[in-house]
Amino acid sequence: MKPPLLRLENLTLGYDRHPAVHHLDIEIPAGALLAVVGPNGAGKSTLLKGIAGELRALGGHIHLNCRPRTQVAYLPQRGELDFSFPVSVFEMVAMGLWHEIGAFGRVGDEHLHRIEAALDAVGLSGFEARPIGSLSGGQMQRVRFARLILQDAPLILLDEPFAALDARTVADLMQLILAWHREGRTILTVVHDLDQVRRHFPTCLLLAREPVAFGPTAQVLTEPLLGHARRLSEAFDEEAAVCHRPEDAHADDAHAGEAHA
Repeated sequence: MKPPLLRLENLTLGYDRHPAVHHLDIEIPAGALLAVVGPNGAGKSTLLKGIAGELRALGGHIHLNCRPRTQVAYLPQRGELDFSFPVSVFEMVAMGLWHEIGAFGRVGDEHLHRIEAALDAVGLSGFEARPIGSLSGGQMQRVRFARLILQDAPLILLDEPFAALDARTVADLMQLILAWHREGRTILTVVHDLDQVRRHFPTCLLLAREPVAFGPTAQVLTEPLLGHARRLSEAFDEEAAVCHRPEDAHADDAHAGEAHA
């Protein structure tokens, strides 16, 4: 049996030693299409940042069966980015090639064809010269998906990719995600629309600062489990210190905080 592409072992993530998600133990096989759901403040975005290598673990481990950073494509929330930087659509998409050509590498003919194909795939052929600051929210999200196409990563992390988008853009981007899934890529997506999760995502992780349920979507998105997640999230202490399971009490502290194995 092949090892899982991603294994989270008693993982705790947070900020200033305050946990945002803790005691997470799951194994995600290669090719999974997984929705990460939960109440606001449940730790969903924090989890993706930890897997992407942007946030150091407070405890536990993240085991990736691929090389981090070059083999993980991460799409943060749009609100975390500054789109006023003076670059064109072409330049923005070409950034997806950084792991191949470096920050100052030359874009050759083969790269040019791939950029054009990626823009065509997201419905933005002919937009190459447009400054990104002139784009609508939906168009900008399409550009970001084109950049993901060029990264060609086996593991894709999407943090609220459909937030504040029109229905047509949501449908088009969902079709791209489903195409990546058919190619065998592993995709973790933070999604708020539970009906959309039920339609498209076969596997689901329900978080409320701690894991509530993980498995087939129909078994996770039940009213009892969703209600339990809401209650856990409402009762969570924002100032709580990092806690440890009893069996971890004598663990070697030298290993705590290692984010990647």
